[in-house]
Amino acid sequence: MNDPRTDRALGSLYGLALGDALGMPTQTMSRAAIAARFGTVSDFEAGPPDNPVAAGLPAGTVTDDTDQALLVGRLLADGGGHIDPERFARALLEWEAGMREKGSLDLLGPSTKAALDAVARGVPATETGSTGTTNGAAMRVTPVGVAFPVRPLEAFLDRVVESCQVTHDTTLGIAGAAAVAAAVSSAVDGADLETAMDTAEAAARAGVARGHWVAGADIAARIRWARDTVAGRPEAEALTLVSELIGTSVASQESVPAAFAVLAVTGGDPKRACLLAANLGGDCDTIGALAGAVAGAVTGLSGLPADAVAMLRSVNDLDVEPLAARLLSLRSNG
Repeated sequence: MNDPRTDRALGSLYGLALGDALGMPTQTMSRAAIAARFGTVSDFEAGPPDNPVAAGLPAGTVTDDTDQALLVGRLLADGGGHIDPERFARALLEWEAGMREKGSLDLLGPSTKAALDAVARGVPATETGSTGTTNGAAMRVTPVGVAFPVRPLEAFLDRVVESCQVTHDTTLGIAGAAAVAAAVSSAVDGADLETAMDTAEAAARAGVARGHWVAGADIAARIRWARDTVAGRPEAEALTLVSELIGTSVASQESVPAAFAVLAVTGGDPKRACLLAANLGGDCDTIGALAGAVAGAVTGLSGLPADAVAMLRSVNDLDVEPLAARLLSLRSNG
C-alpha cells in the first residue's frame, strides 16, 4: 500500500480477526484435548459440535473479540474520538441480543456480563466496571491503538480508560488493555516488535495507576517475565511454559502476558503467532486476537497471508477498510 500507516492499521485489525478465527474452534479446550481432536491446528477449522461456545461455527468465523473490537472502533469514529459510556453499554447489550437471536453460544464474558447486568439495574455506566478484571477490555482495545498515538502517554491512557470504563474499570483491566493498545499504536507508527513490546510494558506500568484497585499480579512485570521465560527456548518447550506457567485463562494477568510470550516465540510472524495461540488451550481465540493485532500492526496487512484475509472477508462479510480510514483520520486530527 502507498501509506504505511494504512497498511499497518489494516494489518492490526485483520490480524486480530485472524487470531480470533484460528482460535475459535479450540477456545475453552485444554491443550491435551486440542491435540487429541485436531493433532495440531494448522489452518482454519470449524467449531467442533461439542465445543460449548464454538459448536457449529464454520471455519474462519470470528467471535466476540472481533465483533466487539469493531464496535469500539465505530463508537470511537462516531464519537469524534470519545466513547460515551451509556452508548457503549447499550451497544454491548444490543450486540448480545443480536447474537442470541442468531442462536449463538458466544455471548458476553463474565466481567462484561456483570457490568451490563448492573447497568440494567440502573447503576450508572460510569460505575459498573469497578470489578472487571478479565481480558474483555484488552480484546477490544485495538481500535484505540489505531486511532491515537501512544505519546503523550497520559493522554493515550485517557482514551484507553474510556474503552474500559463500563466493564473493566480496574487496575488489571486497564493495564492489560493499555499494553495491547500501546503495542498496536507504536507499531502503526513504525515500531518493530521489540519496541512495540517494550512500549506495551511501559503503558501497562502507567495504566495500573488508573481505575479501581484490585488484587492481582502486575501485568507489566508479567509481560516482561513472560518474554524472558520463553526467550531462546525451543518452540514446543516455550508453549508448554506458556500453557503451564504463564497461563491461558481469561484473567488479564494470564492471557495478556501469554499473547506477548507467543509474539516473542514467533518473532511476530502473524499467522504463526495466531496458530500457536490456537494450540495453547484455554482462551485461545482471545490470546490469538491479541497476538494477531500486534503482529499485524508490525508487519502490516501485506505481512498477512492473502488467502487467509480473503477467507476472513468472505466468511464474515468483513470489510474493515472504511473503519481503518476513519480511525486513522482521528489519529491525524488529534
